[in-house]
Amino acid sequence: MAPSISMIHSSPLNILDFVVNKGHGVKGLAELGLKTLPQQYIQPPQERFDMSDDEEGNKDTIPVIDMSNWDDPKIADAICDAARKWGFFQIVNHGVPVHVLEDVKNATHQFYELPAEEKHKYSKERSVTNSVRFGTSFSPEAENALEWKDYLSLFFVENVDEAASLWPLVCRNQALAYVKSSEPVVKKLLAILMKGLNVNEIDESKESMLMGSKRINLNYYPKCPNPELTVGVGRHSDVSTLTILLQDDIGGLYVRNTETMKWVHVPPVNGSLVINVGDALQIMSNGNYKSVEHRVIANGSSNRISVPIFVNPRPTDVIGPLLEVLESGEKQLYKNVIYKDYVMHFFSKGHDGKATVEFAKA
Repeated sequence: MAPSISMIHSSPLNILDFVVNKGHGVKGLAELGLKTLPQQYIQPPQERFDMSDDEEGNKDTIPVIDMSNWDDPKIADAICDAARKWGFFQIVNHGVPVHVLEDVKNATHQFYELPAEEKHKYSKERSVTNSVRFGTSFSPEAENALEWKDYLSLFFVENVDEAASLWPLVCRNQALAYVKSSEPVVKKLLAILMKGLNVNEIDESKESMLMGSKRINLNYYPKCPNPELTVGVGRHSDVSTLTILLQDDIGGLYVRNTETMKWVHVPPVNGSLVINVGDALQIMSNGNYKSVEHRVIANGSSNRISVPIFVNPRPTDVIGPLLEVLESGEKQLYKNVIYKDYVMHFFSKGHDGKATVEFAKA
């Protein structure tokens, strides 16, 4: 039986038990009809989002690139420029069918409509495989304040079909179609970005290091009683090579402009995919491409979903600056690190901006 609102507010233990241990997630918490945010979700003032920053005439926006003609050199230049300056860009006319994008968004909603006990089967303690993980916040055992988000994480190394046999039936085919339909896009983007680093051919070992494993997340951000006091996702950069993000039409993703240090909203563009550079690519490019801080605000009026695909090295790969990048005489900014070690460091703490990349500094 779900606890009453008074019980939830009276004991910190009840919150974690209900949300994490019982598998209700923050969605279950929101559905209790809370009028005020539980203490565990109240972020320190410096981590809250001041909406007035967004209203002070900040007209910056990340580039939107039309991919109708992949072979146009101007498109390649725009992609590499965006990866250097912003670390983020949106692409339209990318070739992933609209129905595939709509299907995976619908499947995300359907997964979160499952009863709590059904979703809880995929929690860290109960899932029969590391390939499937249902959770809440980011890393609850390591965070000082929890984030207002639930997620289903679906992971695979190379053989997606084998992993997908273990994914929840309600979203399996839709997630699989999204991953497979996006693969040509990923390969073309990486080929362009590598050429921008004087890497003219992606051989088998480089392909493994760039995209040997993938993780797709189905993220759910319920309506929040006090959105100004918490975050959907705290400040961080991704640990991926690239992230391919599908947003719904609610909005709420903000990116740090590294020149002005202001937060820039990434408005939903119908049919688009948001692409961002991850730490692995920043390291491999020796800092030429930037993985940039981003965050998601909590929303007081709507439920929001997003579906990112994290394109990663394999866990056992050793990542470091590519030889082709260093041949020009650049100073090596990063050491070689085992990717699994880097990821474990990332998940061992709460979100803390760009601090994780210090782990790989030379």
